[in-house]
Amino acid sequence: MATATTADSAPSFDVTHREVLRIAIPMMIAHFSTPLVSLVATGVIGQLGQEALIGGVALAAVIFDVLFVTFNFLRGATTGFTAQAFGAGDRRFEQRMLLGGLTISMVAGLVILILHVPIGNLGLTVLGADGAVAEAAKIYFSWRVWSAPFVLFNFVAFGWIIGRGDALTAMLLQGLLNGLNLGLSIWWVLGLDGGVAGLAIASLVSEIVTALAGAAIILCRTDKSSWNLPDMKSLRRLFSVNGDMMIRSFALLIGLSFFTRQSGELGIDILAANTILLRFYFFGVAFLDGIATAAEQLAGRAVGARNRAAFDRMIKLTTLWALVCGALVALSFLAGGWWVIDLASPNATVEQLAESFLPYAAIMPLVGAIAFQMDGVYIGATWSREMRNLMLLSLATYFAAWAVLQPLFGNHGLWIALLLFQSARSIAFRLMLPKLTARTLG
Repeated sequence: MATATTADSAPSFDVTHREVLRIAIPMMIAHFSTPLVSLVATGVIGQLGQEALIGGVALAAVIFDVLFVTFNFLRGATTGFTAQAFGAGDRRFEQRMLLGGLTISMVAGLVILILHVPIGNLGLTVLGADGAVAEAAKIYFSWRVWSAPFVLFNFVAFGWIIGRGDALTAMLLQGLLNGLNLGLSIWWVLGLDGGVAGLAIASLVSEIVTALAGAAIILCRTDKSSWNLPDMKSLRRLFSVNGDMMIRSFALLIGLSFFTRQSGELGIDILAANTILLRFYFFGVAFLDGIATAAEQLAGRAVGARNRAAFDRMIKLTTLWALVCGALVALSFLAGGWWVIDLASPNATVEQLAESFLPYAAIMPLVGAIAFQMDGVYIGATWSREMRNLMLLSLATYFAAWAVLQPLFGNHGLWIALLLFQSARSIAFRLMLPKLTARTLG
């Protein structure tokens, strides 16, 4: 096994188009499969012909988004610390922070299980669920919540693998998770007539199998003599960065959850249409997250190696590829989005509504391209406090826009406010970049 080295012995490296794409393309493929699972799940439930089931799964999914994506800071922080340790050639620090992240994930997962009943009840109350929609949401939540410890464990495992620059292994592990979820969802819902419960059980089994595979990879690729908990200084930094990223993740989820809730306020048909269109958003995020992942690893590696030239080159190349990917995704959604809508819509009314609002979902990846790239840079550099503050500022901009636009323009106003949320993130994060770069790398 590799042994710890000092920052002085860390190898130099060049950031090239090839290096960016070596990380980005496998992660695009991996991330692409995630919204594909959600889209197929929506389509599978749609085949049952009941709008209430689509709405119930959508609202329960919001609760899990708040739970799991809020804890996605575990992946981001682990990626940042690992990439910096990789850049500095410090294997011992890498494993200390990995063990700290795994410990947090297991404790948090158990807390979610202990409190899952009040969490579910509170979530459905806040989302305004009632009737058949609430009943479907409760069934889905009561099964899927048992995956919590495994989901959080997988966040840390993925973060560690990505931080080491092993995009191919990360892609295969993500493919295992999503491939299982996809196949089991179709089999349990349509083959076994498992309904909403079958959809949730498919997610549970997939997370368990992936966690076992991730644990095996960690054990095979780490040095057993280097396993120890972080010292007090590292522990304080671990909790500080994780806490800031948790707030940032929670703010992002508040924005998306609020969008879903307000969609429900506009009627069940609008809720169903916007739920389908949000799948386009997540497809777009899948491609942009590939670039963001490359930015995470390369930014962290450059910071760890104290390499300003590599950092500046990374900013230039990832900006270029983020804008290219955003434009290509937007054009593909405009050209072929109607086919996806036709596949996922339970009836003609929802299909017509989704097609009328498709342009908003289509341009979202282009508007948010720089936002996602900057997410990767800030995560890799562990600029967590600034990331937190700028995200909260962008969220406040979103709410202000919604308060004015939705009363005037209905669902059009709701979509425009979401576009402004992404735009605010892109602008704010980019404007802060020169100051942070100078502070960190001189």
